[in-house]
Amino acid sequence: MSVEVDLIFDQFLSYLKLEKGFSSNSISSYRTDITQFLQFSKQSGVDVYHVDTPVSNRFIKQLNSKRLSSKSIARKISSLRQFYMYLQRQQLISDNPFSAVVLPKLSRSVPKPMSEQQVDMLLAQPDVRSVLGLRDKAMLELMYATGMRVSELVNLKVNQINLNQGVVRVLGKGGKERLVPMGEESAEWLQRHINVSLSVMQKNSGHLFINQKASVMTRQAFWYRVKKYAALAGITPAPSPHVLRHSFATHLLNHSADLRVVQMLLGHSDLSTTQIYTFVAKEKLKQIHASHHPRG
Repeated sequence: MSVEVDLIFDQFLSYLKLEKGFSSNSISSYRTDITQFLQFSKQSGVDVYHVDTPVSNRFIKQLNSKRLSSKSIARKISSLRQFYMYLQRQQLISDNPFSAVVLPKLSRSVPKPMSEQQVDMLLAQPDVRSVLGLRDKAMLELMYATGMRVSELVNLKVNQINLNQGVVRVLGKGGKERLVPMGEESAEWLQRHINVSLSVMQKNSGHLFINQKASVMTRQAFWYRVKKYAALAGITPAPSPHVLRHSFATHLLNHSADLRVVQMLLGHSDLSTTQIYTFVAKEKLKQIHASHHPRG
């Protein structure tokens, strides 16, 4: 990339962070997607500011040849569309070569939650007699009690927890905040975890969950712990941490929670994102009907 393109690319990423409020994970995805296209355009001998629809179509054809999923291709197109919209606003180009590109149709995947019995089995695995086991127990209980995202969980700080009121202040996507009840069981395990590890937490910017090196716990490390406990519980296939979020939403709906309440708890900006869980809940109702109705 030329110095000029490097500069405008960095400015675009700063714009996503400062003006759009995108998370670091989202910005990282934009960086990866756009860098891939910039390399493609360079190899094709096409200046970034002179990309046209045929060039964008060739790039998409290349993505398809790599057998990427429709979801990955749609994300890359969306990233490039946003980037070229930014170039338009900066009056560096007149037309957006990705504006007319049709996004691939995405199959709406229905999340597969754990059963309530499986969740109980998973949450019973950590050895709470050890400091790490107590931390893991508190993390699992809190995630299932609140349905927060993994990134929200590992980045929690002590000052976001109010044990007296039984709520956690969650910092979601785009820096949006929401208050989520944590329940008595989760609050009890959090209190025990804090009592044991508070002095170490205070040395690390007050992060609630830290590793053995007193550093902030990563999403990958938490996934490893979930996988370990799932194996101990005999749960196969091993659920990802995100499945606890799916299970939280589905179990609430199975117990007649209002869909808009679930939307608020999950931090979804669009109700249609939450509605996907109603399909899972309906399937559960069908199973119950089939098992218990005399003509099921």
